[in-house]
Amino acid sequence: MSVRTALGQLLQRTGYRARANAGGYRIVRVIAKSAARSRPVASPNPPPGPDIVITASKQRIPLLRYPGSLTVVGPLPVRPWQAAENMSDMAETLPILQGTQLGAGRNKIFIRGVADSSFNGSTQSTTSLYLDDVQINYSGPDPGLRLYDVRSIEILEGPQGTLYGAGSIGGVIRVSSNPVDLSKIAGSFAGGVTLTSGGATGFDTAGMVNLPIAKERFGLRAVGYNIRDGGYIDDAGRGSRLVNSSDTVGARLALRLDPGGGWRVEASGTGQRIDTRDAQYAETVEGPLTRRSRIAQPFDSDLLFGRVVVSKTWGSGLRFFSASGIVGYRSTDRFDATPRAGAGGAPTMPTIYTANRSKRLLSQEARLSRSMSGGNSWVFGFTLISDRDILTRSLGSPGNDLDIIGVTNVTKAASAFGEATVGLSPRLSITGGARVTLARTDGDPSSAPRSTNFVKGRSTRRLDPTLALSWQLAPQLALFARFQTGYRTGGLAVAPGVGRVADYQPDEIRVGELGFRKLRAGPTGLAVSSSVSLARWSNIQADLINRRGLPYTANIGDAKIETIEGNVDWIPVVGFRVVGSFLLTDNTVSGPIADLSKRDNRRLPETPPFAGHGGVSYQWRTGQVEPQIGLTTDYVGRSVLGTGDLLDVSQGNYWVVGLSANLRWKGIDFSFLGNNLTNSTANRFAFGNPFSLSYRDQATPLRPRNLRLAVGVAW
Repeated sequence: MSVRTALGQLLQRTGYRARANAGGYRIVRVIAKSAARSRPVASPNPPPGPDIVITASKQRIPLLRYPGSLTVVGPLPVRPWQAAENMSDMAETLPILQGTQLGAGRNKIFIRGVADSSFNGSTQSTTSLYLDDVQINYSGPDPGLRLYDVRSIEILEGPQGTLYGAGSIGGVIRVSSNPVDLSKIAGSFAGGVTLTSGGATGFDTAGMVNLPIAKERFGLRAVGYNIRDGGYIDDAGRGSRLVNSSDTVGARLALRLDPGGGWRVEASGTGQRIDTRDAQYAETVEGPLTRRSRIAQPFDSDLLFGRVVVSKTWGSGLRFFSASGIVGYRSTDRFDATPRAGAGGAPTMPTIYTANRSKRLLSQEARLSRSMSGGNSWVFGFTLISDRDILTRSLGSPGNDLDIIGVTNVTKAASAFGEATVGLSPRLSITGGARVTLARTDGDPSSAPRSTNFVKGRSTRRLDPTLALSWQLAPQLALFARFQTGYRTGGLAVAPGVGRVADYQPDEIRVGELGFRKLRAGPTGLAVSSSVSLARWSNIQADLINRRGLPYTANIGDAKIETIEGNVDWIPVVGFRVVGSFLLTDNTVSGPIADLSKRDNRRLPETPPFAGHGGVSYQWRTGQVEPQIGLTTDYVGRSVLGTGDLLDVSQGNYWVVGLSANLRWKGIDFSFLGNNLTNSTANRFAFGNPFSLSYRDQATPLRPRNLRLAVGVAW
């Protein structure tokens, strides 16, 4: 039976009852109705909400005691009109996140300025993305998973080498979906229409159903969605309008079994497909929302994900956890490689470049953890990873393109990790741990992938330690300090030119940070956090392109990254909220490319010196009506496309203003959302096609002023 039901039976006729409180239950005396009527009772202040527990720490540490920089988005309310965002969309309102803007399923996400390159290639991602407890990326971009029916998002700023291993040098983003509820039937449905100034109309529909098949024992939760992002780019070369529309279709299914005795078994699967009709860049010589190309440049991707989790919790606080995952990903990029005709020159034959990627990621993690009184906790476990990444390429006229050299990388890694937090006093705790990793990457340079005859790659042996301190100065105020390391494996990649491959080496990062965190003590008040950090990034591996537009991968040198970040969340009165956040960063690169460039061009890509977000909202209740209004503004400073003179192309330096209004009435939500109210056409990303990048006239504009009207119902 559930904890609530069991406590209810135990406390029958005792004069006490169980009241839910801060994630557990408080046993309180029952006051007889006659006694309650005999004296006045003062209205107490509303109790504070339950503590936020950082599950991504794997030790389940309360937010106040977590010794490091992080951002927690949530717990999110179940609002069916919040159906359309993906992680790249959310990054636009979180200054600690930066990213590229090729389009959904093609964007790279960086955390706190740890950005390697603006292009997709063979290198391992700098940010590890997790859906619930399983990693969904190893190399390549963010798969663009839509964040519908999500409970919370935890962003642990990196590196996170001790707990998460290779590829988390920038940090970890963990998306937690709403779990199966075994106690009640629930569901929601939403639909919205997006109107874009001068662009095509978009729409989105989504639905969720939760069914407890055997109450308190077994149930399922299913989610489905269908989204159309309307186009707003014209192609003058082909006489086509609004070419960059995109369709996303996806579904998730989760099963949960609670057999009793503290055991829980969960299984879930996710599938999503993205079809983008054409690229979303413009050319400044043609206009802010227009370009000229000979052929369409579509993109499509498929993501399949599965996980099985087995866990058990004992009364002593000991917890066993095992997660098995499999991810399959396939994508196809097409670019117009037709040379531009010179002055008075005859048009040339259209040329298309196609890059096909196929990935398979298998992962297994098992761990034991325990949280004890006094703030002590520990976690120990092991992880096994097997990743296969296949790149095939072709170049030629449409329908007559020829295969050119590609690469296949197979990485296998095994690691053991441990981390413990020890309370030196009721207010002071120290955290220490390490991860030992053995990894090997083998490659196959071929135009078509082969299952044998791999070229022996390189083996990696790593020890990644962490040391952190948390000092609670007051009931809701703490200081923290942290030092940690991380790395990425090397591999085989395409080299400059056609038909060549080369090895690229592992890289590593070391980061030290110091900060503080103040939480609210109740439903009103001020919450604020800030930190400073210094990172040393050695032997940076990056995916690049040469002047002809062909991709290659190389180690570009070393970088020093300095950052200051801050967050403010103020609720002066119930219902009224003011939020703000910022990131200040400065970086310098030294190495083969940077040293031959102008001093001002020795910078990492996608890292503006300043980015900020601000918002104000007010929510109130009148009878059965619950309105809410909000205003947001975001600023992204100037950044460049990459390190060196070739990629010193300016982007960013723009403001975006948004307005929202929501109304809930009897379980029905009506919403209005306006974005880019000033109708800015600023350049978010100065790249769209590698074969015409050398002309330095590409721009990825903001979506013009757009309004979304939606209605949703939840029960």
